Amino acid sequence: MPELPEVETVRRGLAPTMEGAVIARADVNRPDLRWPFPAGMAERLSGQQVLGLRRRSKYILADLASSETLLIHLGMSGRMLVSGDPLGQFVHEHPAAEKHDHVVLHMDNGARITFNDPRRFGAMDLLDTATADQHKLLAVLGPEPLGNAFNEDHLVEAFEGKNTPVKSALLDQRIVAGLGNIYVCEALYRAGISPTRKAGRISKQRVAALVPIIRDVLAEAIEAGGSSLRDFRQADGELGYFQHRFDVYGREGEPCRTPGCSHEVTRIVQSGRSSFYCRSCQS
Repeated sequence: MPELPEVETVRRGLAPTMEGAVIARADVNRPDLRWPFPAGMAERLSGQQVLGLRRRSKYILADLASSETLLIHLGMSGRMLVSGDPLGQFVHEHPAAEKHDHVVLHMDNGARITFNDPRRFGAMDLLDTATADQHKLLAVLGPEPLGNAFNEDHLVEAFEGKNTPVKSALLDQRIVAGLGNIYVCEALYRAGISPTRKAGRISKQRVAALVPIIRDVLAEAIEAGGSSLRDFRQADGELGYFQHRFDVYGREGEPCRTPGCSHEVTRIVQSGRSSFYCRSCQS
């Protein structure tokens, strides 16, 4: 499933053709994805100007002139593709319709935004903009890892007394929003912390040091264009390439990249997810 850097990359790719433009027509080609679409979604989107695009955790939020906000979740295989961009930033002509093109937004500037999702684990919803943060998917989220509310004091307090493994704690969206399996593995490697360590038993100094490390890992991934694992594509159809920089994720049995370390990267399973780390460098 795309993580925060991939979703932010898609948001940035969509912004030039969507922000300020009007959805001339919306085609909704099925009644649901992961959940049913809201009633009259095509009609409620058609004719509306997109005032701005923002991201909350792994959700893209398009604020509309109607005072509604379109919530978009990519799920496991969802893609937002741009074609026919009049700004000249994309080279893709409008492609022929595909079987899994579930929602298509025809913009008044000539661009077309297609939501394609073969597995249909993605989602779209329309929220009242003024109360969007109270939506059931957003209300439970913790602070954004790149925002000011995610700081050393917050993480130290959140970890205090926790008996769960640190990796599970960082994946808890109530503690920090948007972190996923890949970038938690990478952050813990850089911090020298084993994913099996109990969160509440890590010193406050080491917990506090995790905050800038998490920020750096995410910022580098966003700059690189996100990961292209499995079905992820940027909005312009190009692959991301941050996966080539992974220090531990997906590198089971390969040499640890820490200078002077002779150990290999180990994979274990925690709560049904693979964790990659160096048993020597991470404790």
